Amino acid sequence: MKDGVNGVALGVFVFFFLAVTVLGFLAARWRRAADEHTLDEWGLGGRSFGTWVTWFLLGGDLYTAYTFVAVPAAIYAAGAAGFFAVPYTILVYPLIFTFLPRLWSVSHRHGYVTTSDFVRGRFGSKGLSLAVAVTGILATMPYIALQLVGIQAVLDVMGVGGGDSANWFVKDLPLLIAFGVLAAYTYSSGLRAPALIAFVKDALIYIVIAVAVIYIPIKLGGFDEIFKAASDKYTAAGAGGLVPAEAGQWTYATLALGSALALFMYPHSVTATLSGRSREVIRRNTTILPLYSLMLGLLALLGFMAIAAGVKVTNGQLAIPQLFENMFPDWFAGVAFAAIGIGALVPAAIMSIAAANLFTRNIYKDFINPAATPRQETRVSKLVSLLVKVGALVFVLTMDKTVAINFQLLGGIWILQTFPSLVGGLFTRWFHRWALLGGWAVGMLYGTIAAYGVASPTQKHFGGSSKEIPGIGEIGYIGLTAFVLNVAVAVVLTFALRALKAPEGVDETSPGDYTADAGDAGVETELPPATADASH
Repeated sequence: MKDGVNGVALGVFVFFFLAVTVLGFLAARWRRAADEHTLDEWGLGGRSFGTWVTWFLLGGDLYTAYTFVAVPAAIYAAGAAGFFAVPYTILVYPLIFTFLPRLWSVSHRHGYVTTSDFVRGRFGSKGLSLAVAVTGILATMPYIALQLVGIQAVLDVMGVGGGDSANWFVKDLPLLIAFGVLAAYTYSSGLRAPALIAFVKDALIYIVIAVAVIYIPIKLGGFDEIFKAASDKYTAAGAGGLVPAEAGQWTYATLALGSALALFMYPHSVTATLSGRSREVIRRNTTILPLYSLMLGLLALLGFMAIAAGVKVTNGQLAIPQLFENMFPDWFAGVAFAAIGIGALVPAAIMSIAAANLFTRNIYKDFINPAATPRQETRVSKLVSLLVKVGALVFVLTMDKTVAINFQLLGGIWILQTFPSLVGGLFTRWFHRWALLGGWAVGMLYGTIAAYGVASPTQKHFGGSSKEIPGIGEIGYIGLTAFVLNVAVAVVLTFALRALKAPEGVDETSPGDYTADAGDAGVETELPPATADASH
């Protein structure tokens, strides 16, 4: 690590940061609607984004600063097992091709802003809707915190912030400034801000990765030398070389599958999806988003490069920023750091908006102020988006970074438990609403307790997301085991409740809603009032 502040890299970083800050505030004027005081406008960009804007927005949403830092960091620390992120992003796109267009259509037809809006309308249950909303908010909070961790890692390597200064304010001032800017332009511009900034973010990331996979191997003697150095390290550590040991294959496979099922359950993924202007926009995006998987595969190779370059860090999250500083000229290291920093701002903004929309529509309006006007909803959502970011900032400043990572893993386990209600509801009304709620409760309880019992060398509890699968004896992803229990309970309870003729709730959707497009007649602009039976 270089001594002192890397002035050149910092200067380039600040330049790009200021540029996207200006873009963030200018976004409020981009495609401005006649009435901007609605959640459709502030929280979904007026549902007006075309194919490329939506593609950049979804890419900026899913491929975050944490992805940029953590995926190669996992390769750096654990070897090929860290590549699970590549197959799971390949699995996810055929999956979402089957259900995202249906979700967009029914949401457009009924004015749904969140997944919980759909669940309430489909099953006539505010209780199930509340469970989905609370799960989404809980799962999103540590995810936002990790974006700030990504910014902090970059600042650490550049020699500013997060150092050994006894004054906490001085130490964390750069992060506080970045947070303040993020909060301000998100409040002002809503979803339009990250949509516009995503163009810059993705362009920078593609440039940095393209240069890295060509320039760094040349400096290190080629990929043969890189893979040899990595293999030697893993073999010496007893990790089985470049191929995961047989004992870890169940973990690898279940983690990839469970992560694929969970990715588009996150509220921010759905928020970006619902911002598209037509069903065809969503279908096109599911076919071109795999381009990001190609980028992710190249990104993962940076972990091997960090080993070959002799990068030594006590915190694995610093491995890739440190690799960039060691290998690149200072000016291009600044470009790489800017890519990571901006890669944190885009998803953090979308995540905070998504969490705020869930609170506003499915807690505030459903349970606190049912008569809230669109203007009141927008004001509450703006305020909650600020509170969510403040909570994430406090989390980062007061807790160990590994705690944030482990809570994000727990968030993945939790959000997967909303899959039966959301995706199941998009294709069938067979499940009983109370059965889905029971399955969700069992999945959440098992997943949380199982994760609590996982220890690591640094933590007694929540030390990972894999544990022995009951009845099989192999080590697998806790979230997928909890999901299987969730579905099993929902099926059994549905049979029982139907036999008892328990009230089903009213479905306010119709079959044609799931294939409707923007130009179809009958599209509603506001969420219909809940039916009398929806209070159950």
